[in-house]
Amino acid sequence: MERPYLTKEEIQRIYEKEFASDRLNQVRDIFLFSCYTGLAYVDVKKLSKSHVNLGIDGDKWIFTHRQKTDTSTRIPLLPLAQELILKYEGHPECVNLNILFPVLSNQKMNSYLKEIANVCRINKELTFHIARHTFATTVTLSYGVPIESVSKMLGDTNIKTTQQYAKILDKKVSNGMLELRRKLQDRKCN
Repeated sequence: MERPYLTKEEIQRIYEKEFASDRLNQVRDIFLFSCYTGLAYVDVKKLSKSHVNLGIDGDKWIFTHRQKTDTSTRIPLLPLAQELILKYEGHPECVNLNILFPVLSNQKMNSYLKEIANVCRINKELTFHIARHTFATTVTLSYGVPIESVSKMLGDTNIKTTQQYAKILDKKVSNGMLELRRKLQDRKCN
């Protein structure tokens, strides 16, 4: 099963885009937070300040419980994720409801993500769930984070679930090498 995810370039395009509407900027920020934590929509929606604690390394981590698999997960916060938490610290909805982000309904988030994809010229069916796939592939595995660590952060109950992301990367490596072989072959013929 093909699991779509964003490339580094696509993430960068979304990150750098300033939208005319606050709602699109807000959806972009929450989506990017998920790209850098691997948290599912339902898990981001329930996050509060109490979920952010110091980890074993002395940096900020998210300590939460994954709703879908009922497993605890601990995720070190990358700088961008920390920056986004700070950005919404004083947001009225976040203060009143004791949450980290003013998350809209999943349906609205996905609808606005389609708009964001269109504006950013990303030719993929952009949904909130793609953020999890992006975290697994582009943000962690492609930078050499061990698959066991990625599996733990994602809260997967079975490493086979996480291995699907590694297969995607293997396919990308294979396609890249195939293209290189073709180019080298073309040079020989000239």
